[in-house]
Amino acid sequence: MAIKFELIHECKQTGARLGILHTPHGSIETPVFMPVGTKATVKTLENKEIEEVSDGLILGNTYHLWLEPGDNIVKDQGGIRGFMKWGHALLTDSGGFQVFSLSNIRKITEEGVEFRHHKSGAKLFMSPEDSIKIQHNLGADIIMSFDECAPFDSSYEYMKESVERTIRWALRGSKEHGDSTDQSLFGIVQGGPYKDLRLMCAKELIKMDFPGYSIGGLSVGETKQEQYEVLDYLKDVLPKDKPRYLMGVGTPDDIIEGVIRGMDMFDCVHPTRLARHGGAMTSVGRISIKSKVYESDTSPLDIECDCKVCKTYSKSYLRHLFKAQETLGPRLISYHNLYFLKTLTKNIRQAILNDSLGDFKKEFFKKYYK
Repeated sequence: MAIKFELIHECKQTGARLGILHTPHGSIETPVFMPVGTKATVKTLENKEIEEVSDGLILGNTYHLWLEPGDNIVKDQGGIRGFMKWGHALLTDSGGFQVFSLSNIRKITEEGVEFRHHKSGAKLFMSPEDSIKIQHNLGADIIMSFDECAPFDSSYEYMKESVERTIRWALRGSKEHGDSTDQSLFGIVQGGPYKDLRLMCAKELIKMDFPGYSIGGLSVGETKQEQYEVLDYLKDVLPKDKPRYLMGVGTPDDIIEGVIRGMDMFDCVHPTRLARHGGAMTSVGRISIKSKVYESDTSPLDIECDCKVCKTYSKSYLRHLFKAQETLGPRLISYHNLYFLKTLTKNIRQAILNDSLGDFKKEFFKKYYK
């Protein structure tokens, strides 16, 4: 079956959406945060733990799995789901962001992008059709159109050319995808900070009738205000009966502000990357567990969190793991940070249902951002 989005309720206070995303491998309440499983693994966690810290929908990376171990190897083992033994819903990105962010030398043509392997330097090429074929092999429930993620501060002239090319590539990818009933292809709205280009891109993609729409080119160095303005442009333009995916965004404030602006789906490496450096999200804000102030602190990481890390270990022990360079430290904080965002989105959904997301935002920001 293709995905289906069911709109359940709109918050009277903010207009935020509560919904259910029905996929071939499970139904997921939205808004939802998706842990990133770049290389068919959410870093340091095994599947049972991923189930505990997610709502049953994770993300895999097309670029990295294409290069290693190779999409055909993954396909032969049942796609990402069979390869990593993940029994739930799955989304893959197009590979476009990595092509543009990891390769310093690249040549964009109408046909696709010539670029260098980010490690070996070998010459590579990806077209919109290639991206779709690779994602078919990877076997996710939701797949992405191949797009150019132009720098946010690109000139208007360049951004216009880029958006027009992204639209043409979306059409080519859609034709390559065909009438697949078990994978749903999303269009990606680009356009940087330019309102008219964002609206043009959205309207052209809507004509193609994708089952869902992603917003790309954000969380790439722009200000918070610039990010929120782009979402404000699109809030009343994108179809109400289709899911909206804000790509690469995963800080608590951006999730809440995104939900208020009509977004349903989020992903980001932020919680696990932060964890690997000793950063923990807590109900009273972000802390560095490596700080000496926690050396003898026997309290849990977050007194309001009911995850197994907070129920079991003290700040003192967690700090010790990092100071001793034990791999268990990043593993435990990664688990906690993802659980924190799972709990946050659960509380956001309840606030939407209660028509009180504005009040929830005010109280959350007061504690988390002080």
